[in-house]
Amino acid sequence: MPVMARNQHARIDREKRTVSAMVAVYCRRQHGGMSLCSECGGLLEYAVQRLEKCRFQEGKTTCARCPVHCYKSAMRERIKGVMRYAGPRMLYHHPVMALRHLLDARRKQPRNDQ
Repeated sequence: MPVMARNQHARIDREKRTVSAMVAVYCRRQHGGMSLCSECGGLLEYAVQRLEKCRFQEGKTTCARCPVHCYKSAMRERIKGVMRYAGPRMLYHHPVMALRHLLDARRKQPRNDQ
């Protein structure tokens, strides 16, 4: 699992923890290990890099609602698959994190010209 340095923005740190938990739920069920496989570890590392470079920082909504698609298309498809699988299961495994993510999704969409 990549080392997740603390960001000066609490919103980004929370998003990193949420993505990390989602990838862990997905990998554990789909690939059977107790720790992340190299494929899922690479995906998580990529997602964390994208969050650290997010131009909206504290003002961001969830990545699915973002007007800027900063993921490469192949990585975007992979993370969408992880989120489709892990999203509903997060209510069971990490209910508070899941609810905060749902609230973040309701944030006003940032404008692309920021």
